[in-house]
Amino acid sequence: MFINRQHEMVYLNDLLARAQAGSARLGVVTGRRRVGKTELLLHWAEQSGTPYIYWAAVKEPAVRQRARLSARLNDTLLDFAPVYGSWRELWDAAGRVLTRNHRILILDNLPYAVEADDEMLPALHAAWERYFQTSQMTVILCGSHGRIMAGLLSDKSLLQQQVTARMDLAPLPFSDMQEFFPGWDAENRVAAYAISGGVPAYLNWLNPELSLTDNFQQTILHPGSMFLAEPDFLLYDELREPNNYLGIMKAISSGAHTLTEISAGTAIPATSVTFYLGVLQELHLVERRLPVTVQASGRGRAHNGRYFISDAYFQFYMWFLEPFLSSYPFSSGQVADFFRGGLSDFVGESVFPELARNWLQTQASAGKVPFTMDDIGSFWNGRVTLDVVGINWTSRDILLGECKWKTDPVDVLEVRALTETKSRWVLQDLPAEGEGWQVHYAFFSRKGFLPAAYNQLQKFGGLAVNLNNLDAALK
Repeated sequence: MFINRQHEMVYLNDLLARAQAGSARLGVVTGRRRVGKTELLLHWAEQSGTPYIYWAAVKEPAVRQRARLSARLNDTLLDFAPVYGSWRELWDAAGRVLTRNHRILILDNLPYAVEADDEMLPALHAAWERYFQTSQMTVILCGSHGRIMAGLLSDKSLLQQQVTARMDLAPLPFSDMQEFFPGWDAENRVAAYAISGGVPAYLNWLNPELSLTDNFQQTILHPGSMFLAEPDFLLYDELREPNNYLGIMKAISSGAHTLTEISAGTAIPATSVTFYLGVLQELHLVERRLPVTVQASGRGRAHNGRYFISDAYFQFYMWFLEPFLSSYPFSSGQVADFFRGGLSDFVGESVFPELARNWLQTQASAGKVPFTMDDIGSFWNGRVTLDVVGINWTSRDILLGECKWKTDPVDVLEVRALTETKSRWVLQDLPAEGEGWQVHYAFFSRKGFLPAAYNQLQKFGGLAVNLNNLDAALK
């Protein structure tokens, strides 16, 4: 199912138009596995009405990779394709064929070809300079391996000067959950987003005709399920020493958020943990966050950063599946009970604050909140943690927000705790301990607000956002 991607399609069509106007284009498309890179590129190429060649490398010797590409270029069976002894020979032949008969060339899973033979890229670079850059070709290099694809854009890359476009394909936004699950209510769509992170493949693996709980038991826990094998597949395909990386992510999921805590939780020296965390950040599996009250000029020197799992599915896997998979075989009924009992806490800690921050960003962009915001994020210190904080350093305005994904409406005591106590602890971390700052408030609630809580919040001009408000705004 191809959903959304309108902006990406416009971008690619513009790339093609520029090439057809006489200026060849070399684009790089990256993104995590399962995010839909291949589907997007094929959909774009097919709807363009332009002759194209699509080739995806697989893990095999370079001679077999060249044979498969040769077969695609010559539109013949593998056994009848011309044989080339090197990538340079193949690209010399390809340059002559492609510039005559085609306008789009998509090279997918490129890192597999680079890993099999490091002469592949220099040969492609030579072909670009000799044939493609003076043609009307649009060449797209696509892959998931973070370091290899990033290397294409580094100063050391031969192709870096030739790359004219880059797209890092992100998962789908929450608004697209309605397309995948038209019969589900907002609560279940939020939970599905918490599990999938908007990755199209994961959403397609779920059955919209089943409830979320039934999907967990019948789809996710089914023997041979791709969901169960996914983390191992991603890490073993991308990394050496995958067990160390998996251990670090498990430690973070268990509550270790600082370098010292992660090192202690994994028995890996801090210097090695620093390296592993750097790699995980490059892969967008882990991120280091700072309180939003740390100004941009001081972020490089800040020591109060915390590490979090930023990939939604890995977070879900570590929370609900990994503890049981380590003692396989497991009782699916026991895991399903654990899922039902822990889902509310999981959504409340993972995706609901993210959606609340997204809501605040959309409202700030539309001018529907009390002040413009330089930064939107979260806040913590030794006393308090707040899910949603927006700040304007010039006007000295700050919005403090809390998210409540519980089965009861927000009560007046929770509002008072924010306005009377927690706000003071935040202000102490601001310049001049918050002197001269204007404080605003917001609550985001799954089940709405008791009248006394709503009235108390209104006294401060606070924002009372229930799930239906949030759902409607993000659509």
